[in-house]
Amino acid sequence: MTLETPVQSGGASIIAAGTTLKGDIHSSGDIRIDGTLQGNIQSTAKVVIGANGVVEGDISGQQADIMGRTTGTIKVKELLQLKGGSNVTGNIHAAKLQIETSANFNGQCHMTTATPGKTSPSSGATETKEKSVVADTSFSLK
Repeated sequence: MTLETPVQSGGASIIAAGTTLKGDIHSSGDIRIDGTLQGNIQSTAKVVIGANGVVEGDISGQQADIMGRTTGTIKVKELLQLKGGSNVTGNIHAAKLQIETSANFNGQCHMTTATPGKTSPSSGATETKEKSVVADTSFSLK
């Protein structure tokens, strides 16, 4: 099953607490997970995993705030925030990363930045260039 959401003005798609969804989500708007998703998220906007949210799959978006539990690769073009109490297992790719003191992260961290002025000929999207900073770590900040 694949859930696709159209462009929205001012609204966000929400998977509420107590809801379990199996399948992939493709969204051009913000999305918030407070329930359980067994599948991948692809968004061109912001992804928020609430404190009770669980995602078992990959997450891709412009920005992301993680407060719940994720297992899988997270790729964010801008800022990725691992909020207090979050539990992230998997590799992360982000231009900017903020980890609060009680977050738990286990995986590799790849810092990427957009290359100004360069676009991919096939998609028109801005290309990313990986920095030499890579951390293979398991830690919990408390």
